[in-house]
This record gives sequence, structure tokens and C-alpha cells, in this order.
Amino acid sequence: MSSRPRSAVRRALTAIVPVTALLTLSACGGGATPAAESKPEAASDSPGLTAASKAMEQYTQRPAKIPVTEPVGKEIPKGKKIDFILCGVQSCKDLADYFTAGAKELGWEVKQIPTQGTPESVQAAYEQALRDKPDAVVASGFPRAVYAKQLAQLKKAGIPVFQSNADDVVGDGISLLKNGPADVDVQGTMIASWVVSNSGAKADTVYFDLPAYTILKPVRDGFETKYREWCEGCGLDTVDVPITAIGKDMPDRVVSYLRSHPKVTHVVFSLGLLNVGVPAALKTAGINSKRIIVNVGDAQSYQYIEGGLTDAAMALNTYETAWIQVDALARHFTGQSMKVDQNADLPNMLITKENLPSADGDFPLVEDYKQQFKALWGLS
Repeated sequence: MSSRPRSAVRRALTAIVPVTALLTLSACGGGATPAAESKPEAASDSPGLTAASKAMEQYTQRPAKIPVTEPVGKEIPKGKKIDFILCGVQSCKDLADYFTAGAKELGWEVKQIPTQGTPESVQAAYEQALRDKPDAVVASGFPRAVYAKQLAQLKKAGIPVFQSNADDVVGDGISLLKNGPADVDVQGTMIASWVVSNSGAKADTVYFDLPAYTILKPVRDGFETKYREWCEGCGLDTVDVPITAIGKDMPDRVVSYLRSHPKVTHVVFSLGLLNVGVPAALKTAGINSKRIIVNVGDAQSYQYIEGGLTDAAMALNTYETAWIQVDALARHFTGQSMKVDQNADLPNMLITKENLPSADGDFPLVEDYKQQFKALWGLS
């Protein structure tokens, strides 16, 4: 197994920023480098390539079904009140809006409590929830250490708390967790399947990561495991970058790395936002033959893909996550276990130019998810 020396750029963060906050940062893009028109000669007799190609074929299919199929089976009470704590950026607002739309179908009222994403503002929001005494609290991206005191009080009051996109576990006050560590490791496998397939099992890859966000570690681990299994002898280097690089010098970092490592064929970003502005910088630098894939695609990622400026993205299941939280509360409010929701495997999809549903913004992975959930709730 050949690999290049591992490089890392590490910086301690003094403020806690939710992972979901990363999903809405932006930077000027400008022009960009077209995706490469050719790829390395395929190792057609490679078992790893066969396995990766089979996996990629599965992951590029658009999911047709929501992950829960068991009807609630009881009349769902109306008039419930839920506090949704925002993280201070648009991605959290989107998740809250999708949740609010699902809750409205059941006759519930959702109060969205804003924060600035700082520990102080998050704690204040949870204090507000304690004063409100809602039937449930939903939030996204905050580590429980930030609101541990309030979480204990909510638990004592018997108020369920839902989290998503957080490096945490269910229990001790958290009643439901979606897109936690157990849910996201498959994303690394998906990315590896594309890199190995696209390169014909002859890739030389650099993986840019944000180690400060531990929820991304299972993604990186999943990628490395499958990449080494499927791409024997392929080069792999991981470059750790600080959150401060996003929207600032990330493009320069990528250009500098690729200039000093010209044999690299594939570039992986652990978040789509790390790629913002990179295609333009590569074009300016005259680097025109790299293939790019990102984890957690966003509107910018899909525009890049449509324009041939980025090759692929792992799409996140924001709509489905929000409505599965509503489904879990429907079961909780009817005295049932939420295990079917906690254990449900959220849909994922590997996006390329060939299967891109829309470049106009975020999109549901399951096209008719609303109708399918409403059927479970006895509304259709």
C-alpha cells in the first residue's frame, strides 16, 4: 500500500459552532475549472473496482421510500406545542421550517427560538424552552455539553428532546437522535465507491477534513476503510483544516497542496462548503485535471455539478430527517415507542450530473415523502 505522508493543520477552537452552521457559510465563487474529461485506465480485473462499482450503482439510485413503513395506527392528538431551537444560520432555519410544515399537518404549533450559535445564546434558548413548558423540544447540531444543565431539567419535567446532526447518543435526556455517528458512516463508503469507480481503482486521493467537528469522523473512517479495501496501492493523504479556512483561504490551501502534489487525481471534501471558491482558484492556477467530490452537498455544490465544475456530492436528507422527527413525536404522543424512527436508516444519495434532481437548491431525496408520511399518520 503506497501513500503520501499525512499532513495536518490543527487549530483549537474557543467557541462552539454547530455542524449545521457550516452548511450555510458562503464565499465568492467566480469561474471554475471544468471536471476532467478523462480518467485513469481501468483495472478491469480488480475485485475492489467491481465491488466499488456495484456499490456506486446502488448509491446513485434515488430513494423511492421513506425509511418508516409502520403506520402510527392511533388517532394523533392535535394542539401540541413544540419549541424548535435554531442554530443561527439558514440551514437550521430550513430544517425547522420543514419540521414546522410536517407538524402543521397534525395540527401542532411550533415556536422557533433563534440563537446566534454561541453557547450563551443556546443556553438562553433552552432556558426559554423551560419557561414555555412545551410538549417537546427539537434542536440540531449542539453538543449536549453546551446545554447539559437545561437538558437535565427538561428530562426531570418529562419533556422529550430531539437532536440531529450531532455527535451524541440517545439517552440521559435525549429521546431521539438522527444523523448521529451511527447514521453518517455510510457517507464515507458512498464517497469511496465513486472515487474508486471513477478512477478505475487507480486513484491518488487527497481528503480535506474538519477534525474539529467530530460528527465527521465516522465519515472519514468509512471512506478510508473502503478506499483502502477497494483501491489497493492507491495513494491517500488526509489534510486537516480549521473552520477559519472556510470562506477565506481554503481555495489557496487546495491550490498550494495540489501544486506540491501534482500526481493527485481526486480531491475529497468532508463538507461541500470546503469546495466553495476552489474551482475558480484551480482554473486561475491552471490546474484543470482534478476530479472533485464533496460530502454534504448544498445548493452551491449542485450548481457546480450542473456546470461541470464539480463531479459528485453526497446529498443530505434534511427533509426526511425533519419529518421523521414529526413521526416520532406522533408515536410518542400516542403512547408508543419511537424505536422505529430511531432505528430507521435515513435515505442517502450520491449525486452526479447524470442523476441531479435539481440545481435550484436543496431537494428531498424521496420525491413524494410528504404523501408517504401522511399515509402513516392516517391523513391520506
